[in-house]
Amino acid sequence: MNTRSDYPYRIFTNKLFAIACLSAALGLVACQPSDQTEKAGQKVDKAVENAGQKLEQTSEKAELKIEAAKESVVQQAEKAGASIDKAAETSNDALEKAGKQIDQAINNSEKRLEAAKDSVVDSTKATGAYLDDSMITAKIKTALLNDDILKLAPIDVTTVNGAVTLRGTVDSEQLVARAIGLVNSQEHVTSVKNELLVKTSVPSNQ
Repeated sequence: MNTRSDYPYRIFTNKLFAIACLSAALGLVACQPSDQTEKAGQKVDKAVENAGQKLEQTSEKAELKIEAAKESVVQQAEKAGASIDKAAETSNDALEKAGKQIDQAINNSEKRLEAAKDSVVDSTKATGAYLDDSMITAKIKTALLNDDILKLAPIDVTTVNGAVTLRGTVDSEQLVARAIGLVNSQEHVTSVKNELLVKTSVPSNQ
């Protein structure tokens, strides 16, 4: 009887002991995370503070670098402006010099063209005069050969600018006069220069 009546009590006691142990364990578990949480919070605060300091330092360095970059850009811009101004001035001088050279070359070319034109004109005139003189000489020689009396006379004809010169030896003054008259009758003859000689009669020994 006593054994059976103690059994429920033992069961209850065991359950109560188990509950107490569980509570103690839970208490220990609850206490431990609180300490770790506090330490973790301190670490987080310190990390945030360090990060803030690093961020400030980084910002200061960045500002210094930006200022230095600005100064460098300004200096480079000033140097570039000075170089551009100098280059522009040099280009203007070069353009002015080139313009003068071009003007001088044009003037020289115009002078050469005028000289060449004059030379061509002179050559053309000289060639034309030569052709005219040659034609006059040819016509006079043809006329002499067609003349029944003068065709056997050894008369040489030269023409310069329309002026005809007669050279040779003929038998009489009448032949000289006939030759001069024939030449004067030709077209484009401006003058006649007589250098014809008359043969002297040699008396026979009888």
